[in-house]
Amino acid sequence: MKENSENNGGKYVITLGRQFGSGGMKIGKMLAEILGIGFYDKGLIAMAAKRSGLSEDLFEGIDEKHTNSLLYSLVMGMQHDRHVYHRSGDILNSDAVFRIQSQVIEELADTETCVIVGRCSDYVLRDRANVINVFIHAADDYKLERVMDIYKLKEKEALDKIKSTNKKRANYYNFYTNRKWGDVSNYHISIDSAVLGPEGSAKLLSEFVKAKLKIGI
Repeated sequence: MKENSENNGGKYVITLGRQFGSGGMKIGKMLAEILGIGFYDKGLIAMAAKRSGLSEDLFEGIDEKHTNSLLYSLVMGMQHDRHVYHRSGDILNSDAVFRIQSQVIEELADTETCVIVGRCSDYVLRDRANVINVFIHAADDYKLERVMDIYKLKEKEALDKIKSTNKKRANYYNFYTNRKWGDVSNYHISIDSAVLGPEGSAKLLSEFVKAKLKIGI
């Protein structure tokens, strides 16, 4: 793959936000495979845990959940430059998790070409020119059918899961970015995965990435 030299030494990052049930995770993996680049989702938790010296299990319970304490946020802002993170017992506060994961995302963008799913990565990397921000959405009936099939849920259970998960993702994103989750102005491209399906969506995105970054094979 030949990459434009203007891209941070040939490196680039694709951030991928997605509605629950849209198949965004699957599309992200396919896109990474097509382009021959790295893929990061839950793996970021393990990387953040390693960086902080804490158990990965401590991150799982509060991943993509936000803290409403203004005072705590102000304290975290003062402590950030010294890489000091507050804990309550063995539980790392979600604000600290966000800061650690953000540092991991920045380091990934410095060192390799990859797809990063969620974690407000589009916002974290907002000042970089070599980043393409993608959002995957889908029609409600498509999401419902996928969630019922994948998780073996009845219709009401699936609807509740879709609603609660997307609400959690929106709250997390909106809280930490002061933006609106899913707003097309935050992304370079937003696609309805129900139109082309996972494989077709991944292929379309790969062509978009190549065209925007002037990548040739």
